[in-house]
Amino acid sequence: SWKVPEQEVLEEVPAEQEEDLRKQITRGREEITRTILAEARRIIPQYGIELVDVRIKRLDYVESVREKVYARMISERKRIAAQFRSEGEGRSAEILGTMEKELRQIRSTAYRRVQEVQGKGDAEATRVYGDSFGRNPEFYAFQRTLEVYKEGSNKNSVLILTTDSDFYRYLKQAIPEVKQSPRSGAR
Repeated sequence: SWKVPEQEVLEEVPAEQEEDLRKQITRGREEITRTILAEARRIIPQYGIELVDVRIKRLDYVESVREKVYARMISERKRIAAQFRSEGEGRSAEILGTMEKELRQIRSTAYRRVQEVQGKGDAEATRVYGDSFGRNPEFYAFQRTLEVYKEGSNKNSVLILTTDSDFYRYLKQAIPEVKQSPRSGAR
């Protein structure tokens, strides 16, 4: 799994600058404290004060140096943030590429499976139709005629049949003749 390297998160000064800074720092806080204490002990007795200890609470840079330090820190943080964004975008592209590849594979497998199932269904339907229609060829001819008429017509179609057509003959056999009652019209 991907994560931010800990050393980059904690990094404040680039490695090449850190070595230069260590060379420039010749005196540490303790030496500065001892120097201040020694110098103050030399001057203070004339005022009747005995100085026992000196501690440094805080060291501040001169304003111009402080601004440069802050600007350098900000630019370094921006550089690190840009690097993280770049690595994140690269990882995102990698993940999206993998996802697209897997999605294509899933769709391909699903399509193949659908085609297999449809093929088996069509084969079974053909077998069932063949068995049924083989037993009654006349019904098969009638069924096919109905399908052709259905496919070739729409809602507003008018069907005109001659009395010698097979379809008319099927219809006439299927519908029993209705006896017409005499009209009770004139009284």
